[in-house]
Amino acid sequence: MKLVDVGFGNFLNADRILSLASFDSAPIKRLSQDAKEVGKAIDVTCGKKCRTVIVMDSGHVVLSAQEPRNLAASFALQTETSL
Repeated sequence: MKLVDVGFGNFLNADRILSLASFDSAPIKRLSQDAKEVGKAIDVTCGKKCRTVIVMDSGHVVLSAQEPRNLAASFALQTETSL
Protein backbone atom coordinates (compact mmCIF):
# COMPACT_ATOMS: atom_id res chain seq x y z
CA MET A 1 0.00 0.00 0.00
CA LYS A 2 1.38 3.39 -1.04
CA LEU A 3 0.32 6.42 0.99
CA VAL A 4 0.18 9.95 -0.40
CA ASP A 5 0.32 13.02 1.85
CA VAL A 6 -2.70 15.23 1.13
CA GLY A 7 -1.81 17.89 3.68
CA PHE A 8 -1.79 18.55 7.41
CA GLY A 9 -0.59 15.04 8.25
CA ASN A 10 -3.38 13.28 6.35
CA PHE A 11 -2.63 10.40 4.00
CA LEU A 12 -4.58 8.49 1.36
CA ASN A 13 -4.00 5.11 -0.20
CA ALA A 14 -2.54 5.99 -3.63
CA ASP A 15 -3.99 2.85 -5.21
CA ARG A 16 -7.55 4.02 -4.48
CA ILE A 17 -7.28 7.53 -6.00
CA LEU A 18 -9.15 7.98 -9.29
CA SER A 19 -8.59 11.67 -9.97
CA LEU A 20 -7.33 15.00 -8.71
CA ALA A 21 -9.30 18.06 -9.77
CA SER A 22 -9.09 21.77 -9.10
CA PHE A 23 -11.95 23.09 -6.96
CA ASP A 24 -12.46 26.11 -9.27
CA SER A 25 -14.94 24.65 -11.75
CA ALA A 26 -18.69 24.52 -11.19
CA PRO A 27 -19.05 20.75 -11.88
CA ILE A 28 -16.40 19.94 -9.28
CA LYS A 29 -18.07 22.23 -6.75
CA ARG A 30 -21.38 20.41 -7.43
CA LEU A 31 -19.63 17.04 -7.03
CA SER A 32 -18.25 18.05 -3.64
CA GLN A 33 -21.60 19.49 -2.52
CA ASP A 34 -23.42 16.30 -3.55
CA ALA A 35 -20.84 14.22 -1.66
CA LYS A 36 -21.39 16.34 1.45
CA GLU A 37 -25.16 15.80 1.23
CA VAL A 38 -24.85 12.00 1.12
CA GLY A 39 -22.05 11.82 3.71
CA LYS A 40 -19.28 10.81 1.30
CA ALA A 41 -17.14 13.96 1.65
CA ILE A 42 -13.98 13.93 3.74
CA ASP A 43 -12.67 17.40 4.53
CA VAL A 44 -8.93 17.48 5.31
CA THR A 45 -8.49 21.21 4.75
CA CYS A 46 -8.21 22.01 8.49
CA GLY A 47 -10.23 25.18 7.94
CA LYS A 48 -8.22 26.39 4.95
CA LYS A 49 -9.58 27.11 1.47
CA CYS A 50 -10.29 23.97 -0.56
CA ARG A 51 -8.08 23.83 -3.65
CA THR A 52 -8.21 20.18 -4.71
CA VAL A 53 -10.96 17.58 -4.88
CA ILE A 54 -9.73 13.98 -4.82
CA VAL A 55 -12.13 11.32 -6.08
CA MET A 56 -11.66 7.87 -4.58
CA ASP A 57 -12.74 4.53 -6.06
CA SER A 58 -15.12 4.04 -3.12
CA GLY A 59 -17.16 7.07 -4.19
CA HIS A 60 -15.74 9.25 -1.43
CA VAL A 61 -14.61 12.76 -2.24
CA VAL A 62 -11.65 14.18 -0.30
CA LEU A 63 -11.29 17.97 -0.05
CA SER A 64 -7.70 19.17 0.32
CA ALA A 65 -6.12 22.59 0.80
CA GLN A 66 -3.06 21.56 -1.25
CA GLU A 67 -2.68 22.70 -4.86
CA PRO A 68 -3.49 19.99 -7.44
CA ARG A 69 -0.02 20.31 -9.02
CA ASN A 70 1.67 19.79 -5.67
CA LEU A 71 -0.43 16.72 -4.94
CA ALA A 72 0.19 15.31 -8.41
CA ALA A 73 3.94 15.83 -8.03
CA SER A 74 3.87 14.19 -4.61
CA PHE A 75 1.81 11.31 -6.01
CA ALA A 76 4.25 10.83 -8.90
CA LEU A 77 7.24 10.96 -6.55
CA GLN A 78 5.66 8.44 -4.16
CA THR A 79 4.87 5.97 -6.96
CA GLU A 80 8.35 6.27 -8.53
CA THR A 81 10.18 5.62 -5.26
CA SER A 82 8.03 2.63 -4.38
CA LEU A 83 8.58 0.78 -7.66
